[in-house]
Amino acid sequence: MAAELGYKHVYRYPMGYPEWNEKGFPVASRPAGLSQVEARPDEPGPLYGWAMIWTLLGIFAGGMALNLTPCVYPLIPITVSYFGGRSGGGRGNLFAHGACYIGGLSLTNSILGVTAALTGSLMGALLQNPIVLVMIALVMMLFAASLFGFWELKLPAGLTQAASKSYTGYFGTLFMGITLGVVAAPCIGPFVLGLLTWVASMGSPWLGFLIFFTLSLGLGLPLFFLAVFSGQIDKLPRSGEWMLWIRKLMGWVLVGMAAYFIRPIFPKSVGVFILAAVALSAGLHLGWIDRTKNAFRGFGWVKSLAGTTGLVLAVILTSTWFMQGPGVAWQPYSNELLAQAKQLKKPVIIDFYADWCAPCRELDEITFHDKRVVDRGTLNFIMIKVDLTQKGNPLHKQLLARYRIKGVPTVVFLDRNGVELQNLRVVDYLPPGQFLGLMLDAEKYVTSGNSHFQIIMASKNFRAARGIKGDISYCHIYSKRRSPC
Repeated sequence: MAAELGYKHVYRYPMGYPEWNEKGFPVASRPAGLSQVEARPDEPGPLYGWAMIWTLLGIFAGGMALNLTPCVYPLIPITVSYFGGRSGGGRGNLFAHGACYIGGLSLTNSILGVTAALTGSLMGALLQNPIVLVMIALVMMLFAASLFGFWELKLPAGLTQAASKSYTGYFGTLFMGITLGVVAAPCIGPFVLGLLTWVASMGSPWLGFLIFFTLSLGLGLPLFFLAVFSGQIDKLPRSGEWMLWIRKLMGWVLVGMAAYFIRPIFPKSVGVFILAAVALSAGLHLGWIDRTKNAFRGFGWVKSLAGTTGLVLAVILTSTWFMQGPGVAWQPYSNELLAQAKQLKKPVIIDFYADWCAPCRELDEITFHDKRVVDRGTLNFIMIKVDLTQKGNPLHKQLLARYRIKGVPTVVFLDRNGVELQNLRVVDYLPPGQFLGLMLDAEKYVTSGNSHFQIIMASKNFRAARGIKGDISYCHIYSKRRSPC
């Protein structure tokens, strides 16, 4: 076989490819005789696709619901009258003041969101520790207790007085939006702080900005539209006990977030039933146990709708778990199993997993329960799982060093010779369709005959350290002869 690589001053590593690979020198793999393997899609972020859309809609609805809390709702007539006093310049002037108000509110919340997300690199590492997950859940429950009325979040009096000052002009409107969060902190503070903890766990600054900007729109737009159509304010229900019900609704949202964080610590079935229990409890409490009186027509329907939603969600969670099809039949790691894979000429998938790892659970519950992935894995692969939930296993330590595992989840693909296909490695949740594409790519390496073509190009640092001029390349043909090209 002859190949025109296009490199000058080519250097052959004298000990051959296996020792080169063992020393961890740079490797790029391509199958000979095959067309270029399609580039793997970018790893999905913490929110993408429909999950992103529904999450932002939920955040927007949550922002609108915050207007109904006891600390914000009484401010609606004050805010509307403030805008009404600035309508002398026409609707254009009113819209300009509205933009300043929403801009000030968005500025405060978005800065909080981005700041929380920038701590995500640290938070992301800490979330691998079950103790940290328990602490976050306890913080969520503490804030939920505030919304349930067990304790009250209060800011220093000086800060509240400073935020209550009024200024004229567009700056005054901007300042009013900036300080709304301070004035209403006793009611919206626990919810916002709980949301900040969740955003910090994702570690994405742009998502932190987007989530809190959406929350600000949900909180500010209703007030702005009421100011524009101020004649409709008389149709709003009066302040009353029903606003305490809204606080309890927000409290149950935080309890659900606490259950979400603590779920990875427990076995899969227990985690599902914890979420179902929260939904069931919230539905029963908000819909029927709570004795808040019907302050306005339709409030009883709102309570019944909230209760029914909780019950339906609990049923969906439990029924989905019971109706879930069989997953991948994993086998524990052993050298005998790898030897068997070589004899059968099958590729191997090794899943490094831990119960407390949320993306691991997503892979296990969604991707590895997809029928297409299960069927192909059963027929064409040897499927191995390394459970790292419990520390201290000597074999696991050896495997972590051998495969250079930096964290979980990590899914490693091995070809029929036991060599890792590094360009197929998975280090985050991957949807079933994309994971199936990687399985197909791994099979192409296996079915390509005697042609696993390795091209090794050393880095500039490697060349400089050894005083070698020009580019370095080394090629190795996996075949019975194992002869260099």
